[in-house]
Amino acid sequence: MINEQRVVRDRVVIGASAGGVMALIRLLEGLPRDLPAALSIVLHRSPFYETQLPFVLGRRTPLKVIEPHDGIAVQPGVVYVAPRDQHMVMYDGVLRLDRGPKQHRTRPAIDPLFRSAAAAYGPRVVGVLLSGMGGDGVSGLIDIKHSGGVSLVQTPAEAEFPTMPSRALKEDDVDGALTVTGLAEAITLLAAGQAVESGAPRSVVPER
Repeated sequence: MINEQRVVRDRVVIGASAGGVMALIRLLEGLPRDLPAALSIVLHRSPFYETQLPFVLGRRTPLKVIEPHDGIAVQPGVVYVAPRDQHMVMYDGVLRLDRGPKQHRTRPAIDPLFRSAAAAYGPRVVGVLLSGMGGDGVSGLIDIKHSGGVSLVQTPAEAEFPTMPSRALKEDDVDGALTVTGLAEAITLLAAGQAVESGAPRSVVPER
């Protein structure tokens, strides 16, 4: 059982890479309009091409989806998508953007968001890793777990590119490996301070 302590987990940070757009769309589709949590998303994006990602995601969810400006206050019911070529981190109730060194050969990277969320909000954080290649987000997910937060991954067998969730399962004591539908349900319950069944498969799919 996840969150037996009934802690309100109202800061949700999500990382995705290859194959992540469709996973994000399906995840956001499953969230309610009145979700009492703020979601912050890092998707590995090209620094050169505008993809209209917030518009694409916003068409399929009742939640407000935006690219934040530096220093914006974090609000429940809003989805914040990291802009291209900028890291996005959480600090003292706001989101900060910067063009610091690339991590895992990318900017934005997932680890800066996850680590900063763990430091700023501790047990209030839910970290989610979706489809992707490489290991970005794994160490950040470990930080979230160590700070008392909840760590979740997309079931590798469902992910188009299972490397990221598989590596998290190998390297961290992940709380749950769920389908995208299950992740949406879990986020909704955790944001309300409810417990979540963790009986989903935890198998690791061989890396591609």
